Amino acid sequence: MKADQSVFILLTNTGTLFTKIIQGYTKAPYNHASISFDRKLSEMYSFGRKHPNNPLNGGFVKEDIKTGTFSKYPNTTCVIYELQVTDREVEKMKRVLKIFIRSRQKFLYNILGVIGIALEEPIEFSNSYFCSQFVADILERSGIKLWNKLPALVTPDDFRQSDRLHLIYEGKLREYQPEL
Repeated sequence: MKADQSVFILLTNTGTLFTKIIQGYTKAPYNHASISFDRKLSEMYSFGRKHPNNPLNGGFVKEDIKTGTFSKYPNTTCVIYELQVTDREVEKMKRVLKIFIRSRQKFLYNILGVIGIALEEPIEFSNSYFCSQFVADILERSGIKLWNKLPALVTPDDFRQSDRLHLIYEGKLREYQPEL
C-alpha cells in the first residue's frame, strides 16, 4: 500500500473549565481531537462547541485555527500529527465527511460517551459523537484501524500513542507555521 497523501490530526488543550475537568481525570496533555485534510489546517472538522461562548451547545463543527473557539483561547497548546494515507482512503474519508456536512444539524455532542470512556464502557447513540470518537470513526470507516478498540472508546491521548502518526508540530496553536 503506497501512501499518496496525508491527513492531519490536531490535538489541543484550550485550558477551559471543561478541558480542566477532563484533564483532571485523564492526566493527558491534550483532550480535543480534530481531523484536517491539509497541512494548513484550513479544512478541519471535529465535534465540539458550535458557538465559542457556549460550552453546552456542541455538535459537528468545521473548525478554524484563526477564528471561532480557538481564537477565544489564544494560549491553546497543541500537537499536530501527520498520517500517511492512500488516495482511496482520502476519497472514502471525504465521502463519510460529506454525510456529516450535509446533515450537520442532526448531530449532537455525545457527552455521555465521554463518561463511557471513564467507565471503559462504550456509550453510543446514533448521530452523537465526541471529538476523538468522530475522528476515529472517520478513519475506521475509511479502512484505517489504528487501535483494537471501538471508536467510542478512543481518547485524544490514543492518537499520541499510535506509531502510524508522525509528529510535525508541538507548541502554541497560534504559533504554528505550516510552511516550515
